[in-house]
This record gives sequence, structure tokens and C-alpha cells, in this order.
Amino acid sequence: QLQLVGSGGGLVQPGGSLRLSCTASGFTLDYYAIGWFRQAPGKEREGISCISSSGSSTNYADSVKGRFTVSRDNAKNTVYLQMNSLKPEDTAVYYCAAAPNGSSWSCWVDSNLEVWGQGTLVTVSS
Repeated sequence: QLQLVGSGGGLVQPGGSLRLSCTASGFTLDYYAIGWFRQAPGKEREGISCISSSGSSTNYADSVKGRFTVSRDNAKNTVYLQMNSLKPEDTAVYYCAAAPNGSSWSCWVDSNLEVWGQGTLVTVSS
């Protein structure tokens, strides 16, 4: 079965950092672009980043640009989201999703997203 497992969420103070992981189970990520998404209570799901299958290309939503960095280690079948300078408004459930189209732009098209992780909660609060 195709599955993504997201992990690394937790409670962090404003200005702090957190690293999320997204690990594939039942398939390899070599040919998949990976997107990161988040959804806060009462808000629509927001796409925040996408990384190409090779890791050579990335793009970000303006809301996180300069603070978040997505990377991948295909040998570990894992994609990471390094979140720095966290703000209370970053509080959300974070999801990863895989797109067979390996382009760094493919994550922004919902129909491309074949597998979704279960989500991990990030709470930014004092």
C-alpha cells in the first residue's frame, strides 16, 4: 500500500524551529515531487512548499518563504520541512503529499497528489 507518514510536530515557542519528516511506506519517492500543506482550524488547506523528485528544484508559498526549507533524502525515502522563525500563525496540522509528476510545480495541482500523509500538529505558542 502507498502511504506517507508525517512526523515531527509538536509545541514550539515563537521564533523557534521545528523539523518535520515525511517518510514513504510501500513505495519509493524517487520519482515523486513532494508537497507540504497545512490547515489551521477554520481555514482552508494551504500549500506551502513543493520539492522536485530529484530535490534540485523547490518552491514556496509567500507565507513561509525565507523561513521554511524543504529538502529530501531519497536514499532514506524521506522529505523534510525545516521550519525556522516560527510564528503563532504557523500553528496548523501539516501534511505531506506525493505527486508522480516529479516537477516542483506539480504539488500545487490537487489532482496530481496521489498519496497523502496523516498530518502532524505544529503548535507555536508561548
